[in-house]
Amino acid sequence: MLSKETLQFLDDLKANNNRDWFLENKKRYEAFKKDYYQLASDLLDALKPLDASLEMQEVKNCTFRINRDIRFSKDKTPYKSHLGFWFSSGAKGQNRSGYYIHLEKGASFIAGGLYCPESEDLKKMRKEIAYFHEDLEEILEEKNFKKEFKDFDRNEKNTLKNPPRGYEKEHPAIELLKLKSFESSQAIDLSAVAKKDFVAVMSKKLIALKPLNDFINRALTSE
Repeated sequence: MLSKETLQFLDDLKANNNRDWFLENKKRYEAFKKDYYQLASDLLDALKPLDASLEMQEVKNCTFRINRDIRFSKDKTPYKSHLGFWFSSGAKGQNRSGYYIHLEKGASFIAGGLYCPESEDLKKMRKEIAYFHEDLEEILEEKNFKKEFKDFDRNEKNTLKNPPRGYEKEHPAIELLKLKSFESSQAIDLSAVAKKDFVAVMSKKLIALKPLNDFINRALTSE
């Protein structure tokens, strides 16, 4: 769970997103950061027994800097006014599937899978789907996954209109092969993070994504 002070800091930062205000509230930021890292640690401790691939992960690899990368952004506000947590077996420089929690007023969600992979990883995903689509379809139809996440997030931006090069439109998994991104998400209410059972509830929800993550990581690591 997060303290009311941490949530209030995010609200105040969003309303005063500038360096002067941030420096004036450095002590509040330090308390916020401690709270953020503690929640990441609690979530990691809850997920590790459920997914052995996370065993070697540390809090520093699951959290994000508060500074925004504004080099190529029209939005020049310097700080993030949300919290993110990323739990994955991937090391630095490796693209792997995992579990994500995003905490932001009016836009909180949990998610998992593989977001917009690069060309080579996308090819690996499509090859795995082409040969083992029954495995993926079984995962997407599993009762607990269906209850929590329903399906992949599908929209015009992440789905091709036509079959990808090298695949026939008659392929039994053609709608899966048209995907350019492979994530599933569920909206949550930010108020949930202030409840004592937040870690237990979120870890139970997220672990429904494990079979999907396993399938994706199998695709990315198979020769």
